[in-house]
Amino acid sequence: MGATFSQLASQEDENKLILPPDPAFGSKAASYSSTGNSKPFCSCVPCDRAAGTGFVTCPTCQGSGEIPRELEKQLVALIPYGDQRLKPRHTKLSVFLAVSICLVTSSLIVFFLFPRTITVQPVGLNSSTVATDEANVYLNITSILNISNNNYCPITVTQLTIEVLHLSLVVGQVSHSLLLHIGSLASEQIFYAVANRIWDENTYKICTWLEIKVHHVLLHIQGTLTYSYLSRSEQLVFQSYEYVDCQGNTSVPHLLVSHPP
Repeated sequence: MGATFSQLASQEDENKLILPPDPAFGSKAASYSSTGNSKPFCSCVPCDRAAGTGFVTCPTCQGSGEIPRELEKQLVALIPYGDQRLKPRHTKLSVFLAVSICLVTSSLIVFFLFPRTITVQPVGLNSSTVATDEANVYLNITSILNISNNNYCPITVTQLTIEVLHLSLVVGQVSHSLLLHIGSLASEQIFYAVANRIWDENTYKICTWLEIKVHHVLLHIQGTLTYSYLSRSEQLVFQSYEYVDCQGNTSVPHLLVSHPP
């Protein structure tokens, strides 16, 4: 095996040689670079022969001049401190770009997924039918709801519950199971019908007596809208007041009123 000469660099100047340029001394150091042809190569020299010659104890073989064969593939080479491979390049720029990308991505996710309000606006009465018997007034009404989605994600309306009151008494109620999908920044209409029975004596007279010129009754409509948004279910309560002509049937068409987000 050929002889190899190891040069050690000082901390002040790594390019300066600390070994004297004596050829005899170099050949003496080379003679210690190997312990035999049958043993693996090691650049260390025995510490007893290196005393006073400018050598230091090898940290790997601990001055024995050889290393165990089973550790041959586990030892790594020592790289000088001033080697360019140990100096990272563009570290600050890489860290700045990574932090900036994370902040921008997080801000966009929060902006688009942040929950916004769902607007429910009763449009009004669409139609009504009236029937009477000896003591009751049967009033069937159809109304419209405008639902505006102000989110950047679609929502799904799953249930609508309506309760109608007259003179603080519940005269009609209904519950509908729905599956209405409303896209992002979009509006939709819902038609709902409620059958009401009014048994108040004074209201019966208002609706049936011909001597009375105005045949209007006031209905208080309360409702609950259930919708799901990003796998989360929420409820929205709304209410409105409607004057209904209980003398005859009426039909008032309403158009969808769009609401900007």
